[in-house]
Amino acid sequence: MANRTAAELDRHDPLAAARGRFHLPDGVIYLDGNSLGALPTAAAGDVRHAIVEEWGQGLIRSWNAAGWYELPLSLGDRLGGLLGAAPGQVAVCDTTTVNLFKAMSSALALRPERSVVVMDAADFPANLYVAEGALADTAFERRLVEPGEAPQDLLDESVAVLALSHVNYRSGAIADLGALTAAAHAVGALVAWDLCHSAGVLPLELDAWRVDFAVGCTYKFLNGGPGAPGWIYAAHRHLEAGARQPLSGWMGHAAPFAFDRGYRPDPGIRRFLCGTPHILSMRAVAAGLDTFAGVRLEEVRAKAVSLTTLFIERVEDGLPAGTLELVSPRDPDRRGAQVSFGFEHGYAVIQALLDRGVIGDYRDPGVMRFGFQPLYLSHADVARAADALVGCIESSVWT
Repeated sequence: MANRTAAELDRHDPLAAARGRFHLPDGVIYLDGNSLGALPTAAAGDVRHAIVEEWGQGLIRSWNAAGWYELPLSLGDRLGGLLGAAPGQVAVCDTTTVNLFKAMSSALALRPERSVVVMDAADFPANLYVAEGALADTAFERRLVEPGEAPQDLLDESVAVLALSHVNYRSGAIADLGALTAAAHAVGALVAWDLCHSAGVLPLELDAWRVDFAVGCTYKFLNGGPGAPGWIYAAHRHLEAGARQPLSGWMGHAAPFAFDRGYRPDPGIRRFLCGTPHILSMRAVAAGLDTFAGVRLEEVRAKAVSLTTLFIERVEDGLPAGTLELVSPRDPDRRGAQVSFGFEHGYAVIQALLDRGVIGDYRDPGVMRFGFQPLYLSHADVARAADALVGCIESSVWT
């Protein structure tokens, strides 16, 4: 990598044309796609059409005429193509938090004779909070994987569910999803994976890996826009076995327009819906998914490795050894589309980078995070961002 220039790497980039699918402000290098993806160029027009034509002219007729009613499932099937999921197993709906609650509750109900949920103590705090809610007033208990422990070491025949994030939000470290799923199944447990930081930048094979449940958002690497709805995956085998989520809302009913007094869950993935879909947000999600047209996730992954490796090398070559702590794995096979550096004055550096046209983000204590969406970033962008980071530290912007 060090012997190849950014310009040379960009000349051989099979994804270079995808950059034109996004609106990116002039003079800005955007390294925060792991928090909020950039705006697809088609999104504004698509949402405007939904407002002016579908809502403004079609009014309530658009639930059928414009396909509003089917959006959660039609988008789910499209998203399933990026997740390695056959049709009928993914629904776009609600939020990641709500969907994780559904997934965990469903998995727990399928293993009522067991009492333990295994989670990572270093996971995104909201996931741990959800577990508290899902386990409240039950006989289940939460068992946390502490730093230095391996999730496999906490698995035994008392475990009902292993609930982990595929890519850690703080470090960008990738968990071995396939191996951990197999390890959980070996002791009779189910899995519920959070794929917020991997969907759209890592090749996934949920069906082939026999994942039980998975959830994620659409506003990070899937470019669905701020506040865009989340999604949930439930394997066909569990739908056929009667897996049921606790939020028995109108849209999950087998016949919502029969207006029954009692609840009958839909026989398929629709049973994981709750209330009325967020139509305008879903139109933006559709535009985000359009940005992946003709794109192979293997190429996205290869470019993410190239971008993150270039960034690490250029930053570390520009500073005295030990200036920054590389929080992310150095091994690219264990690193997602994110690089995190630890630095005492990280917040001040991130703020100073904004003035230099580079957008990253900061997490206490002292972690600077940089997310790399290969569809709209070039190696030249990354080289300039690395040089800007080095310049901020060399000039002691925190003083």
